[in-house]
Amino acid sequence: MTDKVSRRGFIQSSAMVFTAGSVTCSSSEKSERNSAFHEPLRLGLVTYNLAKLWDVDTIIGNCTETKFEAVELRTTHAHKVEVDLTKAQRKEVRKRFEDSPVDLASLGSAFEYDSPDPAELKKHIEGTKEYAVLAHDVGAEGIKVRPNNLHLDKGIPEQKTLEQIGASLREVSGFAKDYGIEIRVEVHGSETSRLPRIKKILDYTGSDNCFICWNSNSNDMLDGGLEANVNLVKDKIHFVHMRDLFLEDYPFRKLFGLLHGISYKGYCCAEIPESDDPVRVMKYYRALFLAYQNIL
Repeated sequence: MTDKVSRRGFIQSSAMVFTAGSVTCSSSEKSERNSAFHEPLRLGLVTYNLAKLWDVDTIIGNCTETKFEAVELRTTHAHKVEVDLTKAQRKEVRKRFEDSPVDLASLGSAFEYDSPDPAELKKHIEGTKEYAVLAHDVGAEGIKVRPNNLHLDKGIPEQKTLEQIGASLREVSGFAKDYGIEIRVEVHGSETSRLPRIKKILDYTGSDNCFICWNSNSNDMLDGGLEANVNLVKDKIHFVHMRDLFLEDYPFRKLFGLLHGISYKGYCCAEIPESDDPVRVMKYYRALFLAYQNIL
């Protein structure tokens, strides 16, 4: 009987020690996470698609109310910040943002440089240059461009297309640098969004003014996984696009941890669908964005 009590007492005591140790470890881990994320990443909005029908004043008003700090204005949308604006109109757009708490962080284009047609390629290069001047005039920090296709079905080797994209980006990023505008290459396209290919493109540019717009794609989990891909291009990530944060197919909490780990200081911008209640959606989005960083 004494042995049984002894054994029982030992087991109970051990369980208490284990539990206490677990609580201590859990509290320590929580403290580490909170200290790691003491300064939240900066949240912004891509006007595609949630804000595609808003004018500039509505964008500034809604971002201010919901505490979104910045915006990327997507071309072709209702705010009409396009290359056909006059000098006076460009100055007015710039003043509206400068007088507000919302940064005009980026202009979002659909320019791409993979076409095998020389005339089409030249059109995109020259269009990018015009867009860079617009970005300068309205006070944006950079412009988003993208790769899109590899054209393997046309018998064009992958390497040739990647080199062409890189050479085109070298030209436009050199031009944009004279205007103080960054070129940000979106991780885009079913084939070109693989991070090793994006890395090759950036290497081919040989430019110090060509960066990456991380795009939160499912392809980020390929080629070694999310952490490996972030580390592959960590020195070039200057902008981030995010989808809906509730999507379970993408590890957003891990992404935020990795961005903190590389001391990322740029904006993370929500690129999410339209809503009949956009301000409410934006408030919820910000809350989840902060919660994933252990701020809330």
